[in-house]
Amino acid sequence: MKIVRFLTEEGKICLGSLDQDRPGEARIIGGDLFGNLEPNGKTARIGHLLSPVNPPNILAVGLNYGHHAEETNIRRPKRPVIFIKATTSVIGPDEMILLPWVGPDQVDYEAELAVIIGRKAKNVKREEALGYVLGYACANDVSARDWQIEKQKKQWSRGKSFDTFCPLGPCLVTRDEIPDPNRLAIRAILNGRVMQDSNTSDMIFDVQTLVSDLSQSLTLLPGTVILTGTPGGVGFTRTPPVFLRDGDLITIEIEGIGSLANRVEKEGNTGVSED
Repeated sequence: MKIVRFLTEEGKICLGSLDQDRPGEARIIGGDLFGNLEPNGKTARIGHLLSPVNPPNILAVGLNYGHHAEETNIRRPKRPVIFIKATTSVIGPDEMILLPWVGPDQVDYEAELAVIIGRKAKNVKREEALGYVLGYACANDVSARDWQIEKQKKQWSRGKSFDTFCPLGPCLVTRDEIPDPNRLAIRAILNGRVMQDSNTSDMIFDVQTLVSDLSQSLTLLPGTVILTGTPGGVGFTRTPPVFLRDGDLITIEIEGIGSLANRVEKEGNTGVSED
């Protein structure tokens, strides 16, 4: 099932399932996304798609594609490299990615497969890991490289946590529709130009390994989002570098899930001084 969270034309937040034969509409689903879902037979026009979940945590994986590790000249990690991304960075499809006024010059795109946890998980065995997954979505791990690499001395979280730096969507595709998340085509397209073109089979640590590893002595709550890393082709490794600019359109595409598109604009100065 492809589940969307959306605003109706009347401004009500709803969950619904998509039907290819009824574009622009969703079949309303009641109940709890992490419990019992109850379709009620009604439909509604989609006014605006929202992020499919409001995650309690976002756990992200760095250097998890072979080609990306090579392009950064960093040795492949022996275990997953983890950082936390602020939940306030989440936006949905068609919402604006804001270039932060405190430093918008080196903002990069990163196409990623997002894994959404469906039930509380702790100390999970690898062979049981997919049983804790509710579904999958497209994600863009937007990253301010100057903050990530220079200003914060390679402490990644702030450079990856500015407001709007975690687009998610366009829907949540339930686990049963994607039997093997480790064999999905994944792309990033910037203003019509393909920048990343890979497959999740290039991941160094697959989805099962990531869920199991992250759950060790760390409780994964329902709704937790795991960003599984990005393939080669990011902007800062190119010659010359390619960074997001005001007016750009960046689209993430993943096989079996769909397309997540967001435009880019400069954030206005709110008057808060930079110290």
